[in-house]
Amino acid sequence: MKSRYNSIYKFEPRWSDRVAWYGSALAASALSWCIWWLSPVMHQDPFVIFILAVVFTARFFGFGPAVLCTFSSALVLDYSMFRQTFGAAVSGNEFQRLGVFILISVFVAGLARQRSRAETEADEARRQMAAIVASSEDAIASFTVDGIVTSWNRGAETLFGYTADEIIGRPISVLVPPDRLEEFATDLGRLTREQHVPSYQTERIDKDGTRVTVLLSLSPLRNDQGKLVGASAIARDISSQKRTEEVLRRNERLVTAGRLTAAIAHEIKNPLEALTNLIYLARQDTAGRDEYLQRAEHEIGRLDSIAQQALGFVRETSSPEQMDTGKILDEVVQLYLRKLQAKHITIEKESGEFLEIVGYPGELRQVFANLLLNAIDSMQSGGRLRLRVVRAREWSGDRRSGVRVTVADTGNGISAKDLPHIFEPFYTTKRDQGTGLGLWLAYGAVQKHAGWMRVATRTTAGASGTVFAVFLPDSPASASSRAA
Repeated sequence: MKSRYNSIYKFEPRWSDRVAWYGSALAASALSWCIWWLSPVMHQDPFVIFILAVVFTARFFGFGPAVLCTFSSALVLDYSMFRQTFGAAVSGNEFQRLGVFILISVFVAGLARQRSRAETEADEARRQMAAIVASSEDAIASFTVDGIVTSWNRGAETLFGYTADEIIGRPISVLVPPDRLEEFATDLGRLTREQHVPSYQTERIDKDGTRVTVLLSLSPLRNDQGKLVGASAIARDISSQKRTEEVLRRNERLVTAGRLTAAIAHEIKNPLEALTNLIYLARQDTAGRDEYLQRAEHEIGRLDSIAQQALGFVRETSSPEQMDTGKILDEVVQLYLRKLQAKHITIEKESGEFLEIVGYPGELRQVFANLLLNAIDSMQSGGRLRLRVVRAREWSGDRRSGVRVTVADTGNGISAKDLPHIFEPFYTTKRDQGTGLGLWLAYGAVQKHAGWMRVATRTTAGASGTVFAVFLPDSPASASSRAA
């Protein structure tokens, strides 16, 4: 079976090339004879110069011409040297020497050709690799252990704006924003210890000073002796991808806010009815007017609270802030309370203490809203919803401290076919009712908090249900944090 990875450039010699090669083999034999004839030193051991001719022929013209050079050299040795030196009759010892010469020459020619072929294949592989690097759309660069750029491909020129002449010889740190220098120093430390830095999302700056969001990976480079001589960097521009994701995230947040409209309308209806009644009573009963007005102020406070909760789903914050995880979950549950009651879903809630963390409240509301909506949709005939928010610590890894939120329902569960895809964008099990973005965005929001989300499900009749567990550390590293 032929290999699928044949060389792109396969050289097929013409007949004129072969004639030239075999002619060169004969010329090598003739040249060796001339050197022997002109140099008295060579007369003591004539085999040396002819073996060199065979090795030279094998190295540059191939094994076939080397064999021809071997036998032509043997004829020259026989008729031009041994017969002139020892007479017409050549002794059996000289024939043995000629035979040994032929065997050694053929063997050496084979070794020389094998080495030449290996070097040719290695050179070809290096040329192909260089061509791939040069034409890659990803930015690929290399730098020394001191951080000095030594190579720069076209993708790097396109992404960062520097030409190879402008950047080679300069520190690669010119691409690093000031607030990322500590991250860069950490990466250099890992490379110095000859550790690979896996792909992670970060920012770099181009020639004009514009920040570029990239997916960056770093690998140590070693020489032939295995000594660390530098590192290679591969950067892929994901700015457009991030902008697309941000648009989808905003649109999904607006869609969620739209779904909340009905629930909010019900929540607002009750305080408005109470306000109408209280104002009527205050007009009719002047003695109890103060009490009615106090109650009216309370209902206005409820209306303001509902409005603030609704705004929390669409309001964005650029930096993390202190927030109470349990309180945010309570607010989301309150918005969906009538929907839960309408579907005869009972709620069991367990809340611990000291649930404050640093994060993004609006995005956390989005996470809880998506989990609650999915749980409600899976319990069309009623069921039980269990919510648990407690202070926790990771079981493995860095054992970070934080808050763990558990949302468990007794719904239909998630099928084994759908389970591997639930966090993929545009994948939905609700057919025409879902956008397929809810869990994807929720998963991204949890990652933005440097946390994780896990799911367990069962579809067995009478014992079905789904459990989502979300861990949120006390503080996210940053919006572009990465796992080390």
